[in-house]
Amino acid sequence: MSDYILLILAIILMIVGIIGCLVPVLPGPPLSYLGLILIHLTRFAHFSNTVLIPLAAVTVIVTIVDYIVPVWGTRKFGGSKYGTRGATVGLIIGLFLGPVGIILGPFIGAIVGELIFRDDMKYAVRAGFGSLLGFLTGIGLKLAASFAMTFYFVKELIS
Repeated sequence: MSDYILLILAIILMIVGIIGCLVPVLPGPPLSYLGLILIHLTRFAHFSNTVLIPLAAVTVIVTIVDYIVPVWGTRKFGGSKYGTRGATVGLIIGLFLGPVGIILGPFIGAIVGELIFRDDMKYAVRAGFGSLLGFLTGIGLKLAASFAMTFYFVKELIS
């Protein structure tokens, strides 16, 4: 009975982990990794250390890089902390507008933030593009990590 409860929790964590790659308040890869750990504790799957340890490292690295890449992208394209903060506010507002809002929210937010900092539209758009590029790179890295964990999860369930 407890194996089935852990299995259900593990499946929920894997799904929420993938969703968390798109929603900034949920830590996607750590939740996916926790799903792997839970299923490892059941009779349904047993991962070797050659799978669990590298995926733990990937989870930590991707989680850290996810906080650095958007700031790096904004700075690389000449943005300031106002652009970074604007991108964050834009993302939060964009969450309520669906997939298009999630993509355009940080871009528009960074532009607005940079326009508050300096009244130069060309500068603001460049910084907004950097923020968008950094944000999308972070999402891509998190999705790659969570999908890799989901692959191992499903592979163990069906084998």
